[in-house]
Formats: sequence, structure tokens, C-alpha cells
Amino acid sequence: MSEIITHVGFDVHKRAIQVAMLPPNGRDVVEWQEPNERDAIRRLARRLLRESRGDLTCCYEAGPTGYALQRQLGALGVHCLVIAPSLTPVKPGSRIKTDRRDARKLAELLRADLLTEVRPPTETEEALRDLCRCREDVQQDLTRARHRMSKFLLRRHCLFTGTKRAWGTRHMAWLHTLSFDDRASQATFDAYLIAIDELEQRLEHIDATLAELATQEPYKEPVAWLRCFRGIDTVTAISLVAELHDFRRFGSPRALMGYLGLVPSENSSGESRRRGSITCTGNNHVRRLLVEAAWHNRHRPAVSLPLKRRREGQPQRVIAIADRAQNRLHRRYTRLIARGKPSTKAVVAIARELTGFVWFVLHPNGLKAQIQPHS
Repeated sequence: MSEIITHVGFDVHKRAIQVAMLPPNGRDVVEWQEPNERDAIRRLARRLLRESRGDLTCCYEAGPTGYALQRQLGALGVHCLVIAPSLTPVKPGSRIKTDRRDARKLAELLRADLLTEVRPPTETEEALRDLCRCREDVQQDLTRARHRMSKFLLRRHCLFTGTKRAWGTRHMAWLHTLSFDDRASQATFDAYLIAIDELEQRLEHIDATLAELATQEPYKEPVAWLRCFRGIDTVTAISLVAELHDFRRFGSPRALMGYLGLVPSENSSGESRRRGSITCTGNNHVRRLLVEAAWHNRHRPAVSLPLKRRREGQPQRVIAIADRAQNRLHRRYTRLIARGKPSTKAVVAIARELTGFVWFVLHPNGLKAQIQPHS
């Protein structure tokens, strides 16, 4: 079959696309460069279809340029794959890297069927994912702004003692009453306070938008199911749905765990078997969310009032899975701590198991399958 297929590799950059075309029947590779512009991509598609004279398969590595090229070529009738760059084979002895070599290497690996395809999100899925990541960026900026303010006030020995919890309503009201005698300190304080107020407003606006989207199709049902779990509320639930978008690509819970980098690394040879820390590969946004949710399960199993309200009207089978997850994760955490494991390692371990329960809830075949324990 591969003898009658033309394989094409792209090395995509902001301004240009390096093309390497491997014609069938072992003919010489054809290489050229095209501008990364809409009209140029149309010309590229016409040339590829004209010169292939048969089946045509193209590919490029996922990167900062996103999926625009794949969508444009697909609309023009050219089959294009997006490849996972971290899983692209690399020659250890190769010390020369150029755009031409990269494009040709992709074409050759594509012909040898040695590349791993990435499932591109739709434009709607990507828009929601960008909004969730925007919220994460704003949250990080807000944390930094608060740190700058707290360290500035500490140097001035201005300490808030009204409550134990910082950055609450009373703390913010106290901040707005502060003033300084010298002009420089007042200007610094005003700049920090304005930044905090602005970032809090931006975060509230994004949260409101995500909450509204979570009540609409096709996110309404999976978000509501995920909110039945302890430690997962609206923002975390819709972020998980947005980042993973298609659970059908994960054939088993272990596949999802491996994709999120929550499985132990291993370096074994012969009779020697060595396991290390988790691989930390794949989607680090989802991995962080699941670890944060796993921290809630270190406490004894209980159904709080907010959790009880989130579960109202949801299927009993989903609630049963969430309850089983809560009990199992707490037992697992308690056993690991009793064995002397640090709490951080124990939480990562139960985050891996929480991933399995999430798969069973959101995968089309998950609710039909019997839950098996994951070590």
C-alpha cells in the first residue's frame, strides 16, 4: 500500500513552510519552501494534489503554530496529520538539525509508519481550551501580584491581623484603607493594588463565562458528572473536558494515565528493573488539576453540603463511582502515609487512581465496564 502513496513532511514556522515530498516507487525527494500564508497554502495544496497523482498523506509536528495548517489543508482536500513531537524517533548520533532535514525526516518516518498522530481539537474545543488556559494565566498573575503586595507591606511592617485568611473580603477592605506619607511608597502601593483589583475582576469575568458554558451542550452532562467527585467543581470539570476533549482516543484508564504522565518512569535491562518518579509527559494542565483535586481526598470520606447540591439530579451510577473513588483514594492515601511515604508522593499516587475513575465516568464504554483496581 505504501508504494502508491506520496508522503509529505512539513517543517512549519511562523513565516515559512519547508516541504519535503517523497514520491512513490522510490523516486528522489522533492523539496521546496512556501510562505505560511493562506494563498500560498492554496497553491501548496494544488501542487501536492497535482504531483502526487494518487493517494497523498502529509504531516507536521504539533507546535506553537497550532492546527491552522491542518484545517486549511483538510478543507482543500489534502489529508494532513499532526504529529506528537515528543514521540518522534531521534537518532542519538545526529548533530545537524536544519529545516530541510527535519521536513525530510518527517516524510521518511511517515512512510515507515513510525509517527504518533495527535487528535486535533475542533475550533470550538480549542477556543474553550484557550479560555481555560487564559484563566490559569490570570490566576498565576494574580498570585504574583499578591506576593509583590505582601512583600512590600512586610518591608513597611504593615501586617493584617483581622483574620487568619489572607486576601478575603476583610483583607481587601483593609488594604483599601492604607496610605503612606511619602509619595514614592504611595505610588508603589497604588500600582500593586490596582493590579490586584484588575486581575480579580478579570478572573471573576472568566469564571462567570466558564460557568455559563458549563451549562450548555455538549459540556453540560460531562461537567455535571465530574462535579459529583470530591475536589472537582465547575472550573476544574470544564477544564478537564476542554483539555482532553475526546475520551474515545484513550482505550483504557491506563492509557489516560500514561498520556498525563502519572505513571512511573522505568529503566530496565536484563534482570535489572528500576522504576523512578512519574514521567511527567503529556498534558501538564490536566495533571496539575487532578493532583489538586486529589489533595481533597486525604480527608475522611464525607458528602459535604456543597457536594450534595452538586449531585442533585445526577445518575446514581455516576454518584456510586464518585463514592467508590472517595473511599478508595482515602484508603490508599492512608496506607501510603502509614508506610512512610511523603504526602506529596501519596497525593500523586491517588491522582493516578483518580484519573482511572474519571475515565470510567467520561469514556463512552466506561460506565458499562466493571471498575478494576489500579496499582
